[in-house]
Amino acid sequence: MSDKHQLLSLSPQDFIKFLTENKIKKFYFVFNHTAGTFLASHYILQPIADYFSEDKRDFIEHEGMFFQVSGKYEMLHGAFVHSTNRGQAAGGVRFWKYDNIENYVRDGVRLAAGMTFKNALAGLWWGGGKGVIMHNPTYEWNDPEVRKHIYKEYGLFISSLKGCYVTAEDLGTKVKDMIDVFSGTRFTTCIPPELGGSGVPAIPTARGVVCGMEAAVDFLKLGSLQGKTIAVQGLGHVGIPLAGFLFEKGVSKIIGCDVNPDNVKEAKEKYEGQNIECRLVDIDDTSIFSEECVIFSPNATGAILNSKTIPMLKAKIVCGAANNQLEDMESDGKVLYEKGITFVPDFLTNRMGIVNCANEQYGYVNNDSMIEQHFSKDWEYSIYNSAIKVLEESKSINKKTAEIALKIADELSKVNHPIFGHRGKEIIKSLVKNEWHLN
Repeated sequence: MSDKHQLLSLSPQDFIKFLTENKIKKFYFVFNHTAGTFLASHYILQPIADYFSEDKRDFIEHEGMFFQVSGKYEMLHGAFVHSTNRGQAAGGVRFWKYDNIENYVRDGVRLAAGMTFKNALAGLWWGGGKGVIMHNPTYEWNDPEVRKHIYKEYGLFISSLKGCYVTAEDLGTKVKDMIDVFSGTRFTTCIPPELGGSGVPAIPTARGVVCGMEAAVDFLKLGSLQGKTIAVQGLGHVGIPLAGFLFEKGVSKIIGCDVNPDNVKEAKEKYEGQNIECRLVDIDDTSIFSEECVIFSPNATGAILNSKTIPMLKAKIVCGAANNQLEDMESDGKVLYEKGITFVPDFLTNRMGIVNCANEQYGYVNNDSMIEQHFSKDWEYSIYNSAIKVLEESKSINKKTAEIALKIADELSKVNHPIFGHRGKEIIKSLVKNEWHLN
């Protein structure tokens, strides 16, 4: 089997079977800037690399994509490196279920690129990357012993990449999982405070989303958040604290939903007595999009704003923490714009997770000014001021907000680290030269 479409359409377990039959334990795809194409570690995988080279929407010159078949539980570990100009690629590791290999890889590359732009807009000297561990449905992924083994093995995988990617906590991964990652690598953040880390990044992330909402409300001259109805998709790490911050701002009602019954139960219990409606929904349920509200806030998975869901929206504003909310930044961003919905780009407003953890090695102070400046209205590059700048420019030159934010972020992302230069790229070259995939 070598056809790219056949390979990419395989289920995770069939793809792992294919790799095992071909004696492939580790493999990679790296971008050749001279040729402008992707190169695979193994000849039999080159059709996939060729497909990446043809797809200019999501595969945008990613410096490297590295994969490993885990031992005991047959899961696929991935590390996606988009850009390392500003520093090592930084971004969390997602633990999620995918129907086929294409969806898995496409999610990884989109998330990695999003981290490049997010880190650049936040002024961080980090590049963009993402980790993704793919579920094996034959195992109980909530079993503590299973998770411990998976994440320790993932940590060792990250160590083998020699520092081109630094991992962290993300969707499906818990802070206690990061202890196991940390046991296998030094190249991680978001470890628990008792081990010198910053812990859960969800609370500052939720605060940052509120700043983005306030910017949009002010820009549209809608007063304040007080008295507004907000629809929150996702009542997990970010959605639950976000609801609390919104109630503090005086919102009149929150309509929330989640696919996880534990999250729905926690939200109901935490905000008992508040005007919040918490729904348990199926993974493909889209009813939240059609709610009457001022702000629709996506805080779960990405690619949820598309040709099917955008026409359902009744909100004036879209602002949330989910990564890559637009399925297609060009076409879906255009439809939102033409529909008159103000979109606050996700990589602008959800920066605080990475801001909170990226520089753990520099230590901690109370009410850290390096953190708090992102929430202020005084600092030029704060979330509020950055959002206002993008919204005003969008109105002034009649262009989509995502397009403007992306242009600013792209320019910033190409600035090399002032001390280490483009070191991440050199690390990747070294991995290829040393035949990482065979070691």
